[in-house]
Amino acid sequence: MWDSLQILINAPVFNVQLLLNGITVGAVFALAAYGLALVWGVTSVKNLAQGDLVMMGGYFTYELARHGVNPIVALVPVAALMFGFGWILYKLIIRRVIQLDLFTSLLATFGLAITIQQCLNLAFGPDVRTVKSGFGGIDLFGGQVEITQIKLIALGLCALLALAMVLFLTKSRMGQAIRATAQDPRAARVLGVNTDTVYALTFSINAAICGAAGALIAMIWVIQPFYGIAYSVRAFVIVTAAGLGNLPGVILAALGLGVVEQYSGFVFGAQFQQATIVGLLLAILIWRQFALSRHRRALQ
Repeated sequence: MWDSLQILINAPVFNVQLLLNGITVGAVFALAAYGLALVWGVTSVKNLAQGDLVMMGGYFTYELARHGVNPIVALVPVAALMFGFGWILYKLIIRRVIQLDLFTSLLATFGLAITIQQCLNLAFGPDVRTVKSGFGGIDLFGGQVEITQIKLIALGLCALLALAMVLFLTKSRMGQAIRATAQDPRAARVLGVNTDTVYALTFSINAAICGAAGALIAMIWVIQPFYGIAYSVRAFVIVTAAGLGNLPGVILAALGLGVVEQYSGFVFGAQFQQATIVGLLLAILIWRQFALSRHRRALQ
């Protein structure tokens, strides 16, 4: 650990490498987290299968790339496939647990996560896989810092998708219906909003977002049937830190998590990266509970 800290102090340019890596990977985390925040805020379902939907999108991209489809181009059909899959999941599972208690929804989505993991394992095997994007790297500071072009492309695509979601939710009638349902489902039904359709569309959009995130992850890192839990934990950390319905907060929290993860992996070792994320989640939950108790005492 001390040797790593000395490298960061004696070679400040290496901090630039970690910051660039953290920002680019954090942008992909923001996609999965925003989908989770959307479902959580509208349907009140805490989706434990979020990361597994991301892995599923990655494997769809891998399969299309094997058949000659450019992985960047494959992002569109993968998102469309995941949208349809999300609609089916809603009709079969999610709609049955929306009105039930928290434990039931958690148990249902946990079972869904295990099912997706095992199906991916049976279909593709347990080995890690990656998708070759065909893009090279960019050298900075005389070759001391390197950033791959696919990470920059992923950063741009994440920004475009976030902008598209904001425009959809604020400008379209269906987006307004989604926001109305998130605020008060009963009032939305009284005003003529078909909340069941809104719930189905929300979960399907989330699945499509996860598919896009999985496609980018397959090109940037590796995919494996049981890696979904890591992305689920990241999404929960980001949403818990940012709060529901706070897209700027989700983006900032995701970028911050990406940077923290890069630094923790370099300083403490890759084996402690996930421990750092879980530690952050516990710290945020404790801090929020403490803030809530102080607020209650102030009201009393």
